[in-house]
Amino acid sequence: MKKDLRDAVLVALVVTLAGVALGLLWLWLAPRVPLVADDKAVFLKDTEGEEAIGGDGTFILIALGLGVLSAAAVFLFRKQGGIALVVGLAVGALLGSVLAWRLGVWLGPNQDVVAAAKAAGKGVTFDAPLKLDAKGALLAWPIAAMAVHLGLTALFGPRDPDPVWHMPPLDPGPGEPDSADR
Repeated sequence: MKKDLRDAVLVALVVTLAGVALGLLWLWLAPRVPLVADDKAVFLKDTEGEEAIGGDGTFILIALGLGVLSAAAVFLFRKQGGIALVVGLAVGALLGSVLAWRLGVWLGPNQDVVAAAKAAGKGVTFDAPLKLDAKGALLAWPIAAMAVHLGLTALFGPRDPDPVWHMPPLDPGPGEPDSADR
């Protein structure tokens, strides 16, 4: 039991720290949302642009990839699995997603849109803050990790031995001669 808990904590920590990679990849690959300001307000430069939803999609796709990689690594780390290891993987993936989200927002463009608009000047394009509108995207990594780990365990995990079926001797029915009577 101690080894299971130690392995689960180790997996949770390593997977959580992998959230830094997700955050940096999200920051690097997510499309920038261009904004422009006039004297009174800040507007989207392209009102029909898909950059805002693209940031969420980029986060989800990278998280799904990391879910596959982390599940495969945990399966190879310890093939016999165990519930503690799987819980450690799920908790680590969820914490890694939250860490990635907050890191990407922190390192991304300025969160103060008014200050960024004033610094850019009237009519000059600047980037909107990086944000994750679909908070359900935080579950992409844990769900992918659980599904892949379950699949790998089902396909390649240790098997329970097949049961051996023993047929009990048949009892003679009423009116049938017993084997001793023959």
